[in-house]
Amino acid sequence: MQRRLEELEELNKKGILPYAYNYDVNSYSNLIKENFENYEGKDVKIAGRIMTLRRMGKASFAHLQDNQGKIQIYLRKDDIGDYYDVFKLLDIGDIIGVEGYVFKTKTGEISVHAKSFQLLAKSIRPIPIAKEQIDENGNKIIYDQFADKELRYRQRYLDLIVNPEVKEVFFQRSKIVTEIRKYLDNNGLLEVETPILQPLYGGASARPFVTHHNALDIDLYLRIADELYLKRLIVGGFDGVYEISKDFRNEGMDRTHNPEFTMLELYVAYKDYFWMMDFVEKMVSNIAVNVFSKTEFEIEGTKINFNPPWKRISMVDELKNVTGIDVLQASSDDLKKVLKSKNVDLEGGESKGKLIDLLFEVTIQPTLIQPTFVMDYPVELSPLAKKHRSREGLVERFEGFVLGREICNAFSELNDPIDQKARFIEQSKMRDEGDEEAHQIDEDYVRALEYGMPPTAGLGVGIDRLVMLLTNQSSIRDVLLFPQMKPQK
Repeated sequence: MQRRLEELEELNKKGILPYAYNYDVNSYSNLIKENFENYEGKDVKIAGRIMTLRRMGKASFAHLQDNQGKIQIYLRKDDIGDYYDVFKLLDIGDIIGVEGYVFKTKTGEISVHAKSFQLLAKSIRPIPIAKEQIDENGNKIIYDQFADKELRYRQRYLDLIVNPEVKEVFFQRSKIVTEIRKYLDNNGLLEVETPILQPLYGGASARPFVTHHNALDIDLYLRIADELYLKRLIVGGFDGVYEISKDFRNEGMDRTHNPEFTMLELYVAYKDYFWMMDFVEKMVSNIAVNVFSKTEFEIEGTKINFNPPWKRISMVDELKNVTGIDVLQASSDDLKKVLKSKNVDLEGGESKGKLIDLLFEVTIQPTLIQPTFVMDYPVELSPLAKKHRSREGLVERFEGFVLGREICNAFSELNDPIDQKARFIEQSKMRDEGDEEAHQIDEDYVRALEYGMPPTAGLGVGIDRLVMLLTNQSSIRDVLLFPQMKPQK
């Protein structure tokens, strides 16, 4: 850093602006390399970061890394005159603009022969550069790689510089979200925005983040879900709405959980959860084809096929098949005994619904490898879902699982205001008994239902988890540009 600061001082003495205002780029590395026959001999203006540097007296070679990849540049003192001395004050990591013509070197490498260059940003902190070596068997060996996971997440900017393959995951993430929007827009749904700061939190079972509004002198909550506001819009007369939003849940962090995450929620009037299952299958397969040109993926060594139709199973029936227990008839004590026999630690105060959910998590969920819809949940687990039309004690709900991970959750939405109020009261009792994730009573939402909400199908999709699957990433942190981290001491 000291040497680079001295170079910076020397550049200033020479009257060279070390941090430019702009540069008119008209081409990119991969575009030039993939279309060489159209670019050969033609002038281009490119810009990027110097990633390799080889000086040879009156000539130099360097590789520039831009948004698309890397390309070699060739500079000669005979072409750029005294300004070549400025190039001697540059380092790996510096960002420059180069104007020149495209050619191939004697070794066949597509390059840009510089006629001029401009320093755009001087890097005063050295970047870690991995060294590559080819062994006798032709295998590439990489040394000094910037590979420390925690450091990569904390300094994502550096990770993107020195591990450019990381960018591809985020390009793909952006394309996935774009395809979701296209699919929903083409199916007549309207994208809307609902409040992040809410006087009451709801729409899921989770603990919220709390903040304080000084002017109103009230506590507000960061939303844990968008559901109740979106369904108010269905009451108001919209037939189909969706939101791709940041939600926040004050919970632990692991390979599939981050306290801030991206969620898709959508609600369609006059539909039910059977219709929504078909809709989800088509949407996911559509994304797979349009972004990746395939529906079969190898994820963590397992071949996963997203082609419809997906397998459909009943939660309570599957639990009975595997454990021999009818969870609807079993008592909480019965469920606790089974869970303890499976070495599940209980904190105490769990509702019967929570116990059923835990039993499902340890017995059924890990076995759901291929895309599967788990249907028909106990009513205790789903305070916002409509009662099953033919099975007592159940609601019309499904969750989608792949590789044992939940990627979506959907209901035939509860639109009976009396039933909804009763469920909220039951949830309130569960809160009083120690369930911090139980739902609050939202009187305004009940009032909205009292004006009448048509039959409605609702869906929530965890965008981060879907991206993890489609890009074959094992941790949610690998699909978040800036994941939450513990503070450094």
